[in-house]
Amino acid sequence: MSQNFYKVFGDEITNELVNWFNQVDATYRAEFKDPFEVHFSKFDAKLEQRTADLRTELPAVEVRLIRWMFLFWIGSLGTTIALIKL
Repeated sequence: MSQNFYKVFGDEITNELVNWFNQVDATYRAEFKDPFEVHFSKFDAKLEQRTADLRTELPAVEVRLIRWMFLFWIGSLGTTIALIKL
């Protein structure tokens, strides 16, 4: 397709059009670079905060799980001892 474009419009116009597209692309990249970086830094900060929150919740869950595990084993041991004495 690009060769056909050069044949129809000629080298000068096609090169000028390609340069114009490259300038527009560079302008948009420059314009959107800062907002994207700001947005990404906010996203990164939220992700770090949520990760920290999950890490603090994890020890609490582990403590509750261990507590219930001991209660289960104590109940099972008591039931086993009661059944053996019958």
